Amino acid sequence: TTLGYHRRLRERELRAANLEAQLALAQVQALKMQVHPHFLFNTLHAVTVLIREDPAAATRVVTRLGDLLRLTLSRATTPQVSFRRELELLTLYLEIERTRFHDRLEIAYDVQPATLGALVPDLILQPLVENAIRHGVSPNAGTGRIEVRSRRVGEWLNVEIRDNGAGLTRGHVRPDGIGLTTTRARLERLYNDQQELTLANLPEGGCVARIRIPFQLTSEDRGEPLVRPPLPATSDAPLAAAGG
Repeated sequence: TTLGYHRRLRERELRAANLEAQLALAQVQALKMQVHPHFLFNTLHAVTVLIREDPAAATRVVTRLGDLLRLTLSRATTPQVSFRRELELLTLYLEIERTRFHDRLEIAYDVQPATLGALVPDLILQPLVENAIRHGVSPNAGTGRIEVRSRRVGEWLNVEIRDNGAGLTRGHVRPDGIGLTTTRARLERLYNDQQELTLANLPEGGCVARIRIPFQLTSEDRGEPLVRPPLPATSDAPLAAAGG
């Protein structure tokens, strides 16, 4: 019958949509796994240097690395987490970096409380911060500064990673490393064209990486305190639109 034909057609369409969703999820997870060994290699290299220069600092880094690996492994198959949980992981990573740079690295948070329950791709901030440290802090003989900002702007979540380095050279496009490349690909897989990731110079100097994704609240985040809260400053002022 016509009714039966349309029902079977609808069932085939649903099965095809489910398979497509499962494939997209597998692709996102595979991309996220590319970041893990890259990050681990860089951290182990830092430990190798510290063992010679500051054994006590090396011990602290190994302890933080263990905490961070436990978090990342517990979320290995999770494509998205609350922004609160993402900050928890980022804070552990930045503790490692601050040990490595001693007094040459300052960290600041300007996080709007309304954004803490928003869904974000798991392990999305660390590659952007690593890029800021590599290009903005490491070449800088003075004190490097990394600032993490977040705002809800209408139906969008805007996140910024700022540094006070030399910024992008005029007329030169900074090549994306594995971190930025996989970050762009993961955003495209999760949000299609409803996302933006841009790099730009700041008027006061330095560089900013901006992410804009749809604002979605997680049903799992109940507002528990972070294991190592970054004690962010808060503000209701909106961020500049991504890419603006």
